[in-house]
Amino acid sequence: MKITNIIPYPTWVAHRNQLIVKVETDEGIYGWGESGLSGREKAVVGAIEHYREWLIGKDAFNIGAIWQEMYRSQYFEGGRVLQAAISAIDIALHDIKGKALGVPVYELLGGKQRDHIPTFASTGISPSAEMIDQAKELKERGWNVIRFFPAQDTDGIFEPRESIAATVPWLIKAREELGDGVVLGIDYHHRLSVAETASFCQKMPSGTLDFLEEPIRDETPEAYESLRTMTDVPFAIGEEFASKWQFLPYIERGIHQYNRIDVCNVGGLTESMKVAGWSEAHYVDMMPHNPLGPICTAATIHFSAAVANFAWLETRASPAESYMGRGESPLFTEQPKLDGAVYKVPDTPGLGVDVDEEAIQAQSFKFWEAPHWKRRDGSVTNW
Repeated sequence: MKITNIIPYPTWVAHRNQLIVKVETDEGIYGWGESGLSGREKAVVGAIEHYREWLIGKDAFNIGAIWQEMYRSQYFEGGRVLQAAISAIDIALHDIKGKALGVPVYELLGGKQRDHIPTFASTGISPSAEMIDQAKELKERGWNVIRFFPAQDTDGIFEPRESIAATVPWLIKAREELGDGVVLGIDYHHRLSVAETASFCQKMPSGTLDFLEEPIRDETPEAYESLRTMTDVPFAIGEEFASKWQFLPYIERGIHQYNRIDVCNVGGLTESMKVAGWSEAHYVDMMPHNPLGPICTAATIHFSAAVANFAWLETRASPAESYMGRGESPLFTEQPKLDGAVYKVPDTPGLGVDVDEEAIQAQSFKFWEAPHWKRRDGSVTNW
């Protein structure tokens, strides 16, 4: 079965773009993939177009060899743009192979280890009484893992210490109101420094949080090692990692407890399975990042079904958020659907997702830029 075409579709869905990728073959079987590099879709499209020139004619079943050739056959290997392109193509090839063999993708990954995929849900509002009400509703609907977001300024100004002061009391209140039976975490989206993160954690009683996600930037593992000595809160890190090599120091030095792996950024299912096995050897659990669309969700469901060291899968389709395009979307004719607080593992061949191609062709790409935040002194800070 030979690859005959690779078509990238940068498509506006709801409030931002998704980069959906179709791989076609000479037997009429096609596969869908997705890139995770949000906000830089045009760059990934360019990379895919470079790959397409020599991928046409390749055997679509040789997924591992194709991955190696995409990664190694250039001097400037790796990086987030190239890995996002590789991810989308790799996921689509798994979809093709599953369809051709008549098996779900997880069968290509070693078979399923669970029948349903537990998820964690997030509240959709800044720290407040309403945030706690949303968390209570999520608990009532079956979620026992809930993530919060910190206080942030809506005028494009973000001051870390002000955010900490406004967030901490509500997290303490949330633990009091929700009890010890619920796993609670917060995503600080790498907006803090080491010192600020330490202060944040030290302002709360031990046990308030069960995980702290991405408090600082990831470029320097030694900074996380330093922070590790200052707090006992488990770390969830890795959604922006673009290879197994970026995970290496975190896994082998015992810096974190949860891998926020993104199958659409790290190099697809091929690379994700390698990270999962490595993590299992070091007792690090997989907690996949999943903020994109149904293709990412479908691919991550199959990954989550196939690995032993799995914790929870992110969903952005809970009643508290329900972002169109992140959950169910009218652009997809087949897509994963939440069953309460879980995704059931499908038994359909391939990923179990399909796209209304005419609809996505009609959706024009729109330039979208992540917020450019500043501090009160005018300096640039992280979003």
